Order: sequence, then C-alpha cells, then structure tokens
Amino acid sequence: MNIQLIRNATIVVEYAGKKFLIDPMLAEKGAYPPIGPSIGYPDAPRQDQNNPLVSLPTSIDNIIQGIDAVIVTHLHPDHWDDAAKESLPKGIQLFSQNEEDATEIRNAGFQNVTVLQDDTVFEGIQLIKTKGEHGRGEMVNLAGQVCGVIFKHSSEKTLYVAGDTVWYDAVQEVIDTHQPEIIVVNAGDNQFLEGGSLVMGKDDVYEVYKAAPNAKIISVHMEAINHWTLSREELKSFANEKGISSNILVPDDGESYTF
Repeated sequence: MNIQLIRNATIVVEYAGKKFLIDPMLAEKGAYPPIGPSIGYPDAPRQDQNNPLVSLPTSIDNIIQGIDAVIVTHLHPDHWDDAAKESLPKGIQLFSQNEEDATEIRNAGFQNVTVLQDDTVFEGIQLIKTKGEHGRGEMVNLAGQVCGVIFKHSSEKTLYVAGDTVWYDAVQEVIDTHQPEIIVVNAGDNQFLEGGSLVMGKDDVYEVYKAAPNAKIISVHMEAINHWTLSREELKSFANEKGISSNILVPDDGESYTF
C-alpha cells in the first residue's frame, strides 16, 4: 500500500490495486472563515486566520486523477468541502458514515453513495466502519458523529484510518480486534479555548502506540486548520523522548509512505 498525506486529514490510499481519496478538503489557502464564533463555534486559537492555513502541495487534478473511490468520515468542511464537491466527478463511488451524511452528499449531486457498514466490500477490499468520538464530554455532542475505517485484503497489511477521534475504549477495541499494522491518526490536538481535545494529542498517540507497539502510526490533521494546538515538531520531539520515533511517522504535506 501507499499512503500520501495531501493536507489536514486528506489522504490518498493506494490499497490492493485501488486508489482511495479520504476526507477531501481541496480549497485554496484561506478560502474559508476560521473555526470560531464567526461560524457559530466557541472561541478558538488563531481565529484571526482563514482556513486552510496552508496551500495544497499539488494541483487538485493531480490529487483526484485515477481515484476509484472517496471515503468521507463526516461532513465537517475540513473533511468534505465545496472545492471537493465541485472537483470530484458526480458518478464516483463515495462512502459515507450514515444515511444522514449520504443524503446530504447526494443532494450535492453525487449519484453513487454507499453507507459504510461492518462488512462493506469494494473491489474485493473489505471496508469496516469503526466508531469514533470527536472530543470528550460535552464536546462530543457539539462536534457530532464521526467514523473511521479498517481496510483489509489478503495481499495487504491491515490499515486503520481512525478519523476525527480521541483515544477511548472503542479505539482500543478496534486495535485489539483487527490488529492493524498501519494506523493513521488525526493528531493535531485541535480544540477550542475551553473543552479539551477534539482529536488526538500526543498522549492519545502514545496510547495508540501502547495498544499497537508493532504498528506504524502516521499522524496527520496537523497545522492546517486554525484551532490546532500540537505541532509536528512537538510530536516528533515527544516521540523521540519516549523512544518511539521509529513507530510514529509525522509526514509533511505531500509526503508518502509505502508499506
């Protein structure tokens, strides 16, 4: 398999001969207002800066060329934005977390939308929807439903794309059940000024490592949206201090790994 970070949570996964685009946010730098009061959210870091904070590392045409299917873990605009809706072919195979999201995606003109299940199969590849919690406490209700996905195929290592979730017991259960060898975590520790983490921070990543000490853990969703609080350099330093830097991969935008 090959996994390329585009930007934020947007990744391209080549797996068992098929190419998946996950959580496409394809807008130009600064196209959208910041996460914060201007769009109905609480105060947040850097709410004077428009999103995304950084440009795409390549053209939209390069990103979507040859894509066989798109997976949208939830509909927050940093995972499914207007630029993606405009750029992607309306007949492409698209997977969503639930019927509510599927309806909204269909309303944007997409004709081939499937709700992920525990036993979805696409071109011989098993896609298993996994649970996630987009924060803790009251934040879960504010942030709404999310999912992750497990990829399985006899010719590939098992891949777990965790999505916008913090570390909690359901993530442990996914790892225990499926024993993924490659794990992608959203680890920018994004948060508002109050209420705590909405996605994984460095301590959450360490818990993932302890649950799967032989896995390669790829940390994405970093430094691209205004309310991030964990930088790439801080996570790399933390992994180094813990002696796990060979397990924790922190890609730059555009960087890819082959397994």
